[in-house]
Amino acid sequence: MRVTFALIMALALANVSAQDFAKQRLEKSSRHQEWVAVKHGERTVHAFLVFPEVKNKTLAVVVIHENRGLTDWVRSVADQLAEAGYIAIAPDLLSGTAPNGGKTSDFPSGDAAREAISNLPPDQVTADLNAAADYVAKLPACNGKVAVAGFCWGGRQSFRFATNRPDLKAAFVFYGTGPESKDDFVKIKCPVYGFYGGNDARVNATIPQSAEFMTTAAKIFEPITYDGAGHGFMRSGEDPNAAEANKQARDQAWSRWQELLKKL
Repeated sequence: MRVTFALIMALALANVSAQDFAKQRLEKSSRHQEWVAVKHGERTVHAFLVFPEVKNKTLAVVVIHENRGLTDWVRSVADQLAEAGYIAIAPDLLSGTAPNGGKTSDFPSGDAAREAISNLPPDQVTADLNAAADYVAKLPACNGKVAVAGFCWGGRQSFRFATNRPDLKAAFVFYGTGPESKDDFVKIKCPVYGFYGGNDARVNATIPQSAEFMTTAAKIFEPITYDGAGHGFMRSGEDPNAAEANKQARDQAWSRWQELLKKL
């Protein structure tokens, strides 16, 4: 019994500290961060907004979280984008679904958040993302250009959002699957850039079909796979105890992402 209890406690402590590095980064940031309430229809979407320290108006990036919801790590990605010179908004797509109508941080566990994510209506997700994009595009500090980026579940939603919003400047898909219907690819107006881990057979098995459908539809799709990296390498690669393959993949993907953003 003691061994079992010790194991449970160790796992609990590991989960609590798993994103400490991200939380610490947020606390040390000098950039302006705020929570905003983005409203559309009868819904209110809580979103984390970060502004860069720049002189001129700039591009905005809508950051779509993983199936864990809007965690400290996702918020830290928004902060890093602001550090690079862009406005970043990370909507909590679990807004209103937690106990007592709360958001991600109000769920009792990560498993509960994952279950709620799987039950989100697709049309609601699209409406929430459109509302976030509309909100950030109208900010006085924004130059009116908006791109989208997502991770894991959010990567899939980033690809999907490109099929629903024609004025996006680019979609950045981090280890997310593409739409299943060939007809959906025809609706995409922006370039789609993919970032995939070499050790992620489940997701990578869908890349050839996405590439085929994008080519048939005469759309730009540029996927890159990082050898040895696992699913979620952008998050795990930032951990102080990250495996070398994940760390290298994260650094290379971040550099590529920044080069692509500069061209928008």
